[in-house]
Parts: sequence; structure tokens; C-alpha cells
Amino acid sequence: MSDSSDEQVRAGQDDGSPTETDSEDVEALRKQVEEKYDFDDFGPADMAEMTAEEWDVAFDEDSWITGEDLLSRVERDLRSRVANRDVFARIERSENPPRVLAYSDEGYAIVYPDGSVEGEGTVLRDVKPTVALCSMDSYDVPESVPDNPLPEPEAVPQGGGELGNRMLQVIAGVQLLAGLAMLAGAVFALVGVFGLGGPGTNIEFLVVGGLAFIGVSLVLFFTVANARLSDKFRAEEYRDRLRAIGLEDGERPDFVPELGAEDDRGE
Repeated sequence: MSDSSDEQVRAGQDDGSPTETDSEDVEALRKQVEEKYDFDDFGPADMAEMTAEEWDVAFDEDSWITGEDLLSRVERDLRSRVANRDVFARIERSENPPRVLAYSDEGYAIVYPDGSVEGEGTVLRDVKPTVALCSMDSYDVPESVPDNPLPEPEAVPQGGGELGNRMLQVIAGVQLLAGLAMLAGAVFALVGVFGLGGPGTNIEFLVVGGLAFIGVSLVLFFTVANARLSDKFRAEEYRDRLRAIGLEDGERPDFVPELGAEDDRGE
């Protein structure tokens, strides 16, 4: 090879242009990332685990969706996640300036048209993966989503699983009756009523078995009472969280910034 050819090869290596080997390495890393992460169920934990190199090969900047299209996709996806109870937040869309605001009683997140996100708390943690996914054209965003995915505080039911609670009560009742019947049989056997108390009668078995059945029934009744009480507390806590984000009075929490026309992030 001539000196001029050697110089051209070295120049191509020194100018930072990608070589065939670099492209193969990137493609191999991209395949590893696709096998390692499930992008259909990409969440905060996956995002925290992903390295900078994995992020670069997984998301091609040239194909990212930005602008109004990105905000519309983020808004629909977040409303769908809220409706499915994957995320707890109130979602608002601002046109001037164009922003998507998500907030709860524990934090907020603001999504900008360029795909950047700022905020604090658990909402920011939940919103970041959504923005990353919605930036990819291959990610399908739900088309039909509710405008108000969160229920009104007074519309929250007192509790759930009432059918299961009633079944447990029936089982507990049967256990209690069986236990009482066995204890009654033991008493009748002792006094010789109804022909009980003969040589084949095991009074100890009747007493122990009766107490065991009664004990099981009491445990089941306690389980039902505890489940109903827990459901009541959870429902009330959920109502309080809904009230805290302004579903009754329309007021945002104090820590959530206002999105006025002057909000330009210093741009």
C-alpha cells in the first residue's frame, strides 16, 4: 500500500468518523439492550438500571418524536395509566406555553415539547419512562382515554371484595355451628342424654374438635372484620389524596408551579 493510502486510512480513523467495527459494536449492544429490557413494560426501575451507553443505542435521537405530537402522546398515555391505577396524578395540558403538567399530593412533573422533564417526587419518577416511550414512533399510545381518569372523592366506594367477605362469613358460620354441635354432643354424652355416652363415645375428641372448629370460625370472623376495616381506611385515604390535588375545590397543591405565559425556563 502506498504512503498516501496509509495516510488516508489514518486520517479516516483520526477524524472521529464511525468505522465498520464501531457500527458492529453498536448493533451488538442494541441487540443486548432489546433482549435485556421489555420496552412494552418499561418502567422507572428499568430506566434507573439502564446505563448511558444502553440509552444511546436504545433511543435514536434522529427518530424521536418531539413538539406538540410528543405532548399529545404523553398526555394520552398518562391519562390511560391513571385510569388503570398504574399512576396516581392529575393531568393538565397547557397550550400557552405548550406543556403537560402531572401532579399529585407527593410531587409534580412538567413535560416540555423537546422531551425534557422537570419536577420532584414520585410523579417525576413515573413520568420520565412515559416520556421516553412516547418519544419512540414504535410505541403505541392509547387512542381512546378518559378526560377525567380520577374519580370524585365522594364517588370512591367504601371498599371492595364484599363477595369474598360474605363467603368467609358463611364458612365461619358453618365452622361455628359444627363446633357448637360437637361441644353439645360432648355434654349430652356426659349426662347420657339421647343415648349418648356409650362405650364407643370419645368425649375428648368431641371437646377438642368442637373447640378447634370454634377457634377457626373466630379467626375467619376476625379476618373479615379486619378486611372491611382496612378497606374503609384505604378508601378514606384515597379520598383524602383526591381532595389534596384539588378534585373538589380545583386548587393545586402549593408546591406545584403555575404554568403561565411567562414560564419559559429562562429561554
